[in-house]
Amino acid sequence: MEFEWDERKRAQILAERALDFVDADLFFDGRPSCHQPTPRGGEERWKTTATINGVHLTLVWCSRDDKIRVITMRRAHETEIKAYRQLHGR
Repeated sequence: MEFEWDERKRAQILAERALDFVDADLFFDGRPSCHQPTPRGGEERWKTTATINGVHLTLVWCSRDDKIRVITMRRAHETEIKAYRQLHGR
């Protein structure tokens, strides 16, 4: 699985949130996760919530040219944590 992102956005999120897009593969490594569609304009986007290092995080992404394009990464919102817990009981 290949990932891509805007390097300026990666630097911004790293500085503001101490989250790094290079860790996006952790959302797809087989750990429990919750995938939800979150379309924007005409593009099919997804948000994936997983627990990483004991913290619920959400990755917003889309599929482009057989790659996963990372849009952003952040701490999960309460509704995303609730959906994750309903699926995985944690």
